[in-house]
Amino acid sequence: MADTSIEWTGKTWNPTTGCTKISQGCKFCYAETMHRRLRAMGQPKYSEPFTTLQTHPGELHLPYKWRKPELIFVNSMSDLFHKDIPLTFIQKVFAVMCEASWHTYQVLTKRADLLAEYSPAINWSDNVWMGVSVESEEHVWRIDALRRTGAKVKFLSLEPLIGPLPNLDLTGIDWVIVGGESGRKPRPMQREWVEDIQRQCEAAGVAFFFKQWGGTNKKAAGRLLNGRTYDEMPFTYQANNQ
Repeated sequence: MADTSIEWTGKTWNPTTGCTKISQGCKFCYAETMHRRLRAMGQPKYSEPFTTLQTHPGELHLPYKWRKPELIFVNSMSDLFHKDIPLTFIQKVFAVMCEASWHTYQVLTKRADLLAEYSPAINWSDNVWMGVSVESEEHVWRIDALRRTGAKVKFLSLEPLIGPLPNLDLTGIDWVIVGGESGRKPRPMQREWVEDIQRQCEAAGVAFFFKQWGGTNKKAAGRLLNGRTYDEMPFTYQANNQ
């Protein structure tokens, strides 16, 4: 587990590593780039190619060592619901999250179909937030799959946003993150796409978090939208951390 610069979380915990591309949002995967760097540095956990899915049972104990409540992004370097990760290991990860209940965990996947299939076999404790990535209209079906799960808090990561998402059905959704793509050749995100999603969230009473404009220099582009920063969090988190 490590501190992270990801704006919407506090720590990362990676009981699995590796992934494979599944949709357009994966084109410039930051985890793949980071994996390559860590492998070049000789980090044993990243010794295999990124496309090799690995489970790390020795990492399962880490949340217990953090006695202060943390906001934890689970698997920033992988996808917990990848087909190559056994359901039994996924259940072990969820068991840890249930037992180390003083933390809040954020799990994010693009494999919404497998998420929905596995959901009945998972113990959904209240401190686990489950999210799906939706980068374009082609993948809004993932939201319906998320709604079919037993997660108490459900969220969307609309990042990298590479197309407009009008008429989103936000029923049952607690939180929406929006972000533009960054890197050497990022695909552009239009301001009107972001403004439209913000208005949809406001109308539906859904917390809205604007992560970044992205671009080749994401720090310079910043994360202000119409002169303000949007750092909204799900109501349950706000209520417990006032």
